[in-house]
Amino acid sequence: MNINGLKGIIKSNGLTQADVAESLGISLRTFNSKINKGIFGSDEMEKMIALLHIEDPAKIFFGK
Repeated sequence: MNINGLKGIIKSNGLTQADVAESLGISLRTFNSKINKGIFGSDEMEKMIALLHIEDPAKIFFGK
């Protein structure tokens, strides 16, 4: 997972990690744990793709 890429996309959308966590229905602590481990469920990835307008999800979720 491209952690820095995801964090950059969050910021470029004018959102915080807390905003994204809330939209996923998880706590900020859980979100931070998932982002640091690079592990999100497919439903969470789909929600982030839509929320953050991610054009190339493979580059973010399956890249380095």
